[in-house]
Amino acid sequence: MERQELETFLTLAEELHFGRTAERLLLSQARVSQTVKKLERKIGAPLFERTSRVVRMSPLGRQLYEDLEPLHREMEAAVARAKDVARGVEGELGVGFLGSGAGSLTQPILELFRERCPGCAVRMREAHYQDPLGALRAGDVDVLFTCLPVEEPDLTVGPVVINEPRVLAMPLRHPLAGRTSLAWEDLAGETFFGVVNGAPAYWWDFHVPPRTPSGREIRRGQAVASFQEMMTLVATGQGVSPVIASVEKYYARPDITFVPVHDLPSADVALIWRTGGTSARTEAFIRAVQDVVAANGGPAAF
Repeated sequence: MERQELETFLTLAEELHFGRTAERLLLSQARVSQTVKKLERKIGAPLFERTSRVVRMSPLGRQLYEDLEPLHREMEAAVARAKDVARGVEGELGVGFLGSGAGSLTQPILELFRERCPGCAVRMREAHYQDPLGALRAGDVDVLFTCLPVEEPDLTVGPVVINEPRVLAMPLRHPLAGRTSLAWEDLAGETFFGVVNGAPAYWWDFHVPPRTPSGREIRRGQAVASFQEMMTLVATGQGVSPVIASVEKYYARPDITFVPVHDLPSADVALIWRTGGTSARTEAFIRAVQDVVAANGGPAAF
């Protein structure tokens, strides 16, 4: 199988659309169709079932995809590692993180990156609510693990490393502490927190929705500058806050309890970087993150 045949087959198997496949590969739709037909002649059977409206994989095509995709991913990773060695990825990489960073995948990511790029030191720096994207924009860190959504034209959102349900952090003696589950509508009478200065409004509104499903306003009290400040205020009865479920594991404290909020959307944590601002170091780190997430079977879940 020729390289173009392989890439065309794998891309069409993922997209199931000739137009999108052509866009991804920078080819014409006719060229994509010709390449697939040529490959099918080599194999001796259809790999895709086509109609005027849909494209589906045939059983043989599905089997071939499942056999080839892991091999192709490993081949691409091997080539990338060779490029890293050839370029001599050295110096220092700044990695920012908000909250628990990449969660359970943080250590495997750092270990893989250090194994591939032993000449590059990693410097970790915590980001804060008051300006969660500031250190990245200022160049104080090269990449950042942060909670989505991030909808900024100067920043690129990369692989998602965590996908978790959300829970409500509350004082241990709070009246709702004994519940097994909560709805956002139940919390209209509670006091939540604002955020100091530089966090985008849409970002905080996702994490602390300003209204309940019925339209009742959510009260926001004191503005917080950091995650640890917020947790201290929760513990002392100044308010409550939704957080991702793994906070209970990484930031457990005896004066705070956590109850699931079943109707809040799950939260994603992703790696982001400055658009057009990657270096050999950041590209090598991005590949390490992608490879660890793939080896994990997708984003970590709590």
